Amino acid sequence: MPAIDLARLRKQAGRLAEFFFVPDEFIRHLHELLDSYVDYTARKSLAAAPNESLQAYRTPVVIVKQIEQELTALASKAENAEAALELADRLWDEAYLETRILAAFLLGRIPPQEERSLARLTAWAGQIHDPNLLGELLNRSLFRMRKEAPERFLELIGEWLHPERIQLWSNGIQAVIAALSDPEFINVPPLLRIVEPVVIAAPSKLQFEIQELILALYKAAPTETIYFVKQVLMESNNPMTSITFRRIAPSFPADLQDEVRDILRGKPLSEG
Repeated sequence: MPAIDLARLRKQAGRLAEFFFVPDEFIRHLHELLDSYVDYTARKSLAAAPNESLQAYRTPVVIVKQIEQELTALASKAENAEAALELADRLWDEAYLETRILAAFLLGRIPPQEERSLARLTAWAGQIHDPNLLGELLNRSLFRMRKEAPERFLELIGEWLHPERIQLWSNGIQAVIAALSDPEFINVPPLLRIVEPVVIAAPSKLQFEIQELILALYKAAPTETIYFVKQVLMESNNPMTSITFRRIAPSFPADLQDEVRDILRGKPLSEG
């Protein structure tokens, strides 16, 4: 594909944003814009998104980023919440990777007091099977809530990680991982308290998500993570906790690996 003309792209994205209040036209022009940046010399048809039944244009990341930049001011205004929700719904229903990323972006720019955005987020998360795509959805959709309403964010995480809502644990774990990747998020200790019961009780099908969670925690707060993991392993009476940590420990940084191995060495083999 030829080099992207950024001035032309900005003009195209700005023109697209003019249809913010007219979803049908926005969708039509969006598809035209995305299609214009597909490199058809490399492939003849649209690619599918990994592990999802979504079509994807696979345009350069800068294309969607520029569209988001043009939409930010419009979507962030409280008086435009209704229009942003309507456009987000239409984008999600298009069922393309790019349109769903934009839908999640719009949810994340709507004022966090808007209750209807949470209902959509929960429903949309239930339609995603790829953990990476789920993480992207939750990261984008909870952008303003993390920054402007951190207590509400923690409350939402607590609801998703409730012991009786195992079907929502993936949502909670991925939302925590997304928060930890945000350098401006500083509420790590409350997150540790919320995720501890889930780390102890998590079934084997969540093993890789627990691994990703621990690695994200360590990157954000290494000292606190080492203490957290030690507490989990020492206090857990669930044999699956030891099994999970024996399996995922090789992926940990050396000092965390050492701590895990020292504790697991004292656990009966019947637990792992």
